[in-house]
Amino acid sequence: MHELDPISKLRLCHRDDHGPPVNVTCNIFINSFGSIAETTMDYRVNIFLRQKWNDPRLAYSKYPDSSLDLDPSMLDSIWKPDLFFANEKGANFHDVTTDNKLLRIFKDGTVLYSIRLTLILSCPMDLKNFPMDSQTCTMQLESFGYTMNDLVFEWLENGAVQVSEGLTLPQFIMREEKELGYCTKHYNTGKFTCIEVKFHLERQMGYYLIQMYIPSLLIVILSWVSFWINMDAAPARVALGITTVLTMTTQSSGSRASLPKVSYVKAIDIWMAVCLLFVFAALLEYAGVNFVSRQQKEFLRLRRRQRRNHKEEEGRFNLAGYNMSQCMPTKDGSAVKNAVPAPNPQRSTPKDIDAMRKKFVDRAKRIDTISRAAFPLAFLIFNVFYWITYKIIRHEDVHKQ
Repeated sequence: MHELDPISKLRLCHRDDHGPPVNVTCNIFINSFGSIAETTMDYRVNIFLRQKWNDPRLAYSKYPDSSLDLDPSMLDSIWKPDLFFANEKGANFHDVTTDNKLLRIFKDGTVLYSIRLTLILSCPMDLKNFPMDSQTCTMQLESFGYTMNDLVFEWLENGAVQVSEGLTLPQFIMREEKELGYCTKHYNTGKFTCIEVKFHLERQMGYYLIQMYIPSLLIVILSWVSFWINMDAAPARVALGITTVLTMTTQSSGSRASLPKVSYVKAIDIWMAVCLLFVFAALLEYAGVNFVSRQQKEFLRLRRRQRRNHKEEEGRFNLAGYNMSQCMPTKDGSAVKNAVPAPNPQRSTPKDIDAMRKKFVDRAKRIDTISRAAFPLAFLIFNVFYWITYKIIRHEDVHKQ
């Protein structure tokens, strides 16, 4: 160990002045992956970050062991890459029960540095197909202070990204293939090395199917019950219509509570809007039925008003004829004693009233009969287009990308 002390305490530059850049090989092991939040568009991950590079100054030959495991406190005495996570929102080390760090030096001066981290990383999401969407979350590892003239990151050739066995996510399925690549950054301070891994996540919509789609579907079907209720039962039909509208509004608000306020329309928004439209249309349908059925009463009221007007006109005509008859004698010298009465409008017989009422009631019942078939058929057509669009067409487009 005495052979390492003078070198480890020097803390010299990581390379010679005119030497090649130091290659740092990285790999990560994922312990847990979860807490993917749509509102903040980030995810939480717990990893082992392993970095390996060669520092000839740390080579040794006096010890028989092929490698030496040093105390983590020695990390402050040797050079380390200045790696940071470019899309990090928050991070913390682990020190229970001791610092979760590993420092291992091999005979040829190769250094293995492993550390356990919990990271909150940014993950911009496209929620147009939510909750039938697929997301791609990245993890970017970048050098903070050393340009590519001094330091280069690269992924381990085999097993660059390993995942703990049995790792499951609450709402997503992580595809086995991990896309590795480079994300070299160009700033006005220089060109900095950067490597990235992309995690492809496919959302499972079982939760949303049970909590949102099926309840809203049942509410829409419940609103159709009013078509079979007698149109004279106004309190029952109005109460059912208003209840379904309010329930659907609450359901729609709940679906947006856990989502960010984005400007575009999501798949769940279209579903909720159409369901709300159907239950509102069912309420308006009864308003139309009630209006048509009451047209008979309005018609009779109009007839009574016309008869009343005719009576008033008849009275005025009789009065005028009586006055004129006193002044205008006939050829034989006799005066007209009585004026000719105005024709009396025919009164509606009870039979006519019943026939008229039946006509308007049948017309209102026909609206209910048509609605019993039209509403379910229209909703079925919407479902066919909706599920084909989002589960087949757009799903294939996302996979092609």
